[in-house]
Amino acid sequence: MTMRFLPVNLNALLVELDDLPQTLALLASLRAEPIAGIEELVPAARTLLVSFRPAAIAADELRRRIGQRRLDARETRVDKRIEIPVRYDGEDLAEVAALLGTTPEDVVRRHTGSDYTVAFTGFAPGFAYLSGGDPSLDVPRRQVPRTRIPAGAVGLAGRFSGVYPQASPGGWQILGITDAPMWDLSRAQPALLQPGDTVRFVDVTAQPRAATVAVAAAPARPVASKGNALEVRAAGLQTLLQDRGRHGQAGQGVSASGAMDQRSLQAANRLVGNASDAACLEIAYGGFQLACHGDAVIAITGAEGPVTLTRADGGSGPLPRWQPIALADGDVLALGEPRAGIRCYLAVRGGFDLVPVLGSLSTDTLARIGPPAVAAGDRLPVRAVAAGALVGAPEAPPADLPKVQEEVVLDIVLGPRTDWFTPDAVALLCSQSWAVTPQSNRVGIRLAGEVPLARANHAELPSEGTAYGALQVPPSGQPVLFLADHPLTGGYPVIACVATHHLDRAGQIPVNARIRFNPIAS
Repeated sequence: MTMRFLPVNLNALLVELDDLPQTLALLASLRAEPIAGIEELVPAARTLLVSFRPAAIAADELRRRIGQRRLDARETRVDKRIEIPVRYDGEDLAEVAALLGTTPEDVVRRHTGSDYTVAFTGFAPGFAYLSGGDPSLDVPRRQVPRTRIPAGAVGLAGRFSGVYPQASPGGWQILGITDAPMWDLSRAQPALLQPGDTVRFVDVTAQPRAATVAVAAAPARPVASKGNALEVRAAGLQTLLQDRGRHGQAGQGVSASGAMDQRSLQAANRLVGNASDAACLEIAYGGFQLACHGDAVIAITGAEGPVTLTRADGGSGPLPRWQPIALADGDVLALGEPRAGIRCYLAVRGGFDLVPVLGSLSTDTLARIGPPAVAAGDRLPVRAVAAGALVGAPEAPPADLPKVQEEVVLDIVLGPRTDWFTPDAVALLCSQSWAVTPQSNRVGIRLAGEVPLARANHAELPSEGTAYGALQVPPSGQPVLFLADHPLTGGYPVIACVATHHLDRAGQIPVNARIRFNPIAS
C-alpha cells in the first residue's frame, strides 16, 4: 500500500492511493474516527481531496495523522439496493460494442448482469460514480465531449458507469436513458444514489416510454409580501442571492457555491448588523435598480462604482459605499457600471426572508440549486428586526480591486498534477500573462495565453476532487480557473491552485483583464 500526499492549496491536500478500495477504506476510516480540523472529504477513483482549517491543524500534522491510518479491507456497507430501468438505445451503444469487439445486445447483457456500488459522487449534484459490474466494460471517454447530454442518460467512462442527473455537457459513452430522477429537491435526500448503495440496471427497452418523466421542481420565485421588501426594478447582467455557501453536501455531489467575494459579503452584513453568513444580493457589472417598500437599512460593498438614490420626495444624489444607508418607503436605489472589480454585495438589515435550499440561499449556477436569478419585478421580503438593532461603523473599501486596464497578480500553490506538464509549461504558467475571456462566469475564468501549456503525461487522468481556485488544464492547454460554482470532481490535470488569500480577488476580475501568476510555498 502506498499513500502519496500532493499539495492543493493552503487549506487542502490530495491523498493519492493505489486503487478505489484503498480510497474508500481511507474515507471510511476518516469518517469513523474524524481528525479535528478536517472540513470536507471528496473521494474519487484513486484520490481523496481533504479540505481543512489551517488554524485547527497544520498541514504537516494532518499528513502525519492520515499516514498512520490502516487501510485494511472493510466490509462494504450497503445502505439500500436500487434498480434503475434503462432503455438501451443510446447514441454510443454501437460504438461501445465495436470497441469491445462484440454486439450491442451483448453490451446490454453485460451492463445489466452485475451489481454496482456507488463509490463516490461528483461532477454534478446526484451524479454517482458506480464501480463494479462486468470488468470487460472498460471504455475511454469520447475524444470530443458532447455539448449536451440529456437528463437520465446512462453512460460508461473507463471502469465506471453513471447516470446524468440533468442535461449537461459530457464525454461519457451513452448506452441508454432512464426516467428515474437522480436528483429531486422534493425528496428529503435529493440524491437518489448515495455512497455505499447497491445499484442494478434493468433493461426496459421493449416497454413503452413513460408518458411523463419525473423531474425536480424548479425553485419558486419570490412572492409579494405585505411587510417590508425590496422590489427589483432592473436586475442588470446577473443578480443572485449568495451567502457563505452550502458546505458539507459533498456526499450528494454538491459543492459549496456561495459569494465570489466572501470578505465583501461579510463586510456588508457587518455594516447592517447581520450575522456574517446572511444572504446578500451579488450584483455583477451594475445596471441594478430597486425600490424600497417600508423602511430599511442597507449597505453596499465589493466593486467600486456609482450608487445613486432618488428619494420618494423627489430629491436625488450619489450615495457612499461601505457604510450603512437608511432607506425610506418609496426610495429608489441604482447601481452603475463598476470602475474597479465587477461584483457588488447589497445587504439589508434583518436579511431576506426566503426559504433556504439545503441550508443555504446561495444560487449555484452550475448545479442549478438555490433560488432563481433575481429578475425585474421580484419583490424580496425583508425579515423584521428589533428596533434599534446595532449597525456597523463605515469601513474603508479595498485598495486593490482589479481593473480591466491593469494586470492582476494572483498567488498560486503548484500542484497537485504539476508533474503531468513539461518543465517549460510550468515555467510558462508564471512567466506569461493570461487574458480573461468573455466565456468566464461563476463556474470558472477561461484563460487564453499566447502559448498553451504542454503536457508531459498524456494518459487519461482518473476523476479526482477539484478545489475552489484550481487551475485545470484541458487538452487545449488553455487553463480554466475554477471559482465558486465549480464541479466537485474533474478529469483534467490541475497544474496549480490560486492561494486562498487571493480567491476573493479572483472573483472580482473583469473580462478582458490580464492575469499573472506568482508561485508561493504551500
